[in-house]
Amino acid sequence: MRFSGAVRFGMEETMLLDQIKQPNDIKKISPRDYPTLAAEIREFLVNKISVTGGHLGSNLGAVELTMALHLVLELPKDKIIWDVGHQSYTHKLLTGRRDGFESLRKYGGMSGFPKRKESACDSFDTGHSSTSISAGLGLVKARDLKGEDYTVVSVIGDGSLTGGMAYEALNNAARLETNFIIILNDNNMSISENVGGVSKYLNNIRTSNAYLDVKDGIYYAIRNTKYGDPVVAGIRRAKNSLKQLVIPGMLFEDMGITYLGPVDGHDTGALVRVIREAKRRKNAVLIHVLTKKGKGYPPAEKHPARFHGAEPFDVQTGVPLKKKMKANYTDIFSTVMMKLGQRNDKIVAITAAMPDGTGLKRFSHAYPDRFFDVGIAEQHAVTFAAGLAAGGLKPVVAVYSSFLQRAYDQILHDVCIQNLPVIFAIDRAGLVGSDGETHQGIFDLSYLSSIPNMHICAPKNKWELSDMLKFAVAFPAPIAIRYPRGEAYDGLAQMRAPVEYGKAEMLYEEEGIALLAVGSMVKTAEGVRERLKECGLSCTLVNARFVKPIDEQMIRHLSEKHRLIVTMEENVESGGFGERVRTFADEQELPGKILSITIPDEYVEHGNVELLKKEIGIDEETVTKRILEAWKQQ
Repeated sequence: MRFSGAVRFGMEETMLLDQIKQPNDIKKISPRDYPTLAAEIREFLVNKISVTGGHLGSNLGAVELTMALHLVLELPKDKIIWDVGHQSYTHKLLTGRRDGFESLRKYGGMSGFPKRKESACDSFDTGHSSTSISAGLGLVKARDLKGEDYTVVSVIGDGSLTGGMAYEALNNAARLETNFIIILNDNNMSISENVGGVSKYLNNIRTSNAYLDVKDGIYYAIRNTKYGDPVVAGIRRAKNSLKQLVIPGMLFEDMGITYLGPVDGHDTGALVRVIREAKRRKNAVLIHVLTKKGKGYPPAEKHPARFHGAEPFDVQTGVPLKKKMKANYTDIFSTVMMKLGQRNDKIVAITAAMPDGTGLKRFSHAYPDRFFDVGIAEQHAVTFAAGLAAGGLKPVVAVYSSFLQRAYDQILHDVCIQNLPVIFAIDRAGLVGSDGETHQGIFDLSYLSSIPNMHICAPKNKWELSDMLKFAVAFPAPIAIRYPRGEAYDGLAQMRAPVEYGKAEMLYEEEGIALLAVGSMVKTAEGVRERLKECGLSCTLVNARFVKPIDEQMIRHLSEKHRLIVTMEENVESGGFGERVRTFADEQELPGKILSITIPDEYVEHGNVELLKKEIGIDEETVTKRILEAWKQQ
């Protein structure tokens, strides 16, 4: 596939990219070659991400914007903070990390997000949305207090601007009497298409002909005078000039922030000029840049949501290389929600800008009046759900584990204090892989378990996810169901005891060693059990089902016949399931030893999930070795 203005990637012709080996090398490129360089960057990114996978659409849309920033700024002295950070690939390329794309998002390789430990040109680690203005404001204040002289630029997307934290930061930035540049990268997309009032406001700016319409009756009356048509034409010209001068940035201007734009986000020269103008201001300046997500690669332009986080794909067609065979947990959730929605008109669904990622797209089409996409606003999503529950509905908040962290206070204060029956469908729980530290869902059992009135369960396979959702709909209090990313386990199909509140499920009962596994770790525990039996050891396997409350009766029963109880969870140790079981056993002075298999209390970097499990010691082989060592010490 050809990219306009670029040589063919992989051929022997000299490329402009070859001249960029370290930060600020882009300044050597002639302005007349900017379009060619942009096309080369896009071709490079498409070819590389088609192999490694990664965030493609957002990066293709931000190529010229990134080029302009690097042309105007002096890195690493000047600071760029990328909101979320998934659009920083061109930034990495222009700061001498071209070779790093061979190992992009692989274990030990280059991160898909900005990392201060990776380069001095990455001034702040990001991964979640709506944080860049706050961080940038902090850097501005640090600069001024230390008497230093550098430029700070926060780049934030229109999707991230729906997060309340962004407005808290804008409110404070408005007081500045020193330079601070905020760039609003407006592509009308977050992950899926943006929704809500902010999106409508920005849409009005994009389509500014809709502003300040003079009443048709007034036009008609003027036309009927002697000089009617010329007067009407003059009013319209004046109106168009006025609206371009005053209206587009009024929201920001009223806050005390200078507004510049809108600017064509794919015109490098125009971007360079406006950034230079912004640098001269002695206050906070917002530059409104209009870009197209997926720019330059037709499949990504046509399906931007699909190419937000792309798996390896065929460059010519954009079709993923890996054929999707079995349903994943998100698919199961999607199907069950459709059925539940049909049976119960009180069920409503909420997502924070991720109807596709959470599996609610089908529900949104079938029951549009009962579906709510609140944008990137997890805190609002949770309190909104609390209000829905207080009003007599049954809200289901579908959210990734990592993003639910952002709404801890709302879960505690607005849902659980009132004991409202909100269902939290927590997707991507446990290790998620290539997105790394900021996206691993390894803390939810800990932070949710700390909240009174919260109840937590985790399914062992796809059928149990269905059963738990049905259980949750009838449950009269807050409840969270956490399930992992990826293919839904279809083993243990014959083991389908009814879900009972706070009760674990006995799968295989023997003596000696007991494995008490949570959710995704039941599959691992099956393999561990087989390995132990090959070593001549008998082994009980229990599906914990509930993390809060734990099944105290089951723990007592296991302690009577087992010298070693092994808890297994895909969560950090502190505050997790194993810690709760140990605390109970100690308080009750139960016999036997408890070994907890957990993720270490540390952040887990990016990489293949199976490799990460081995590295942190929760894979079958490592767990078996640890159990054998503990058994010998009995």
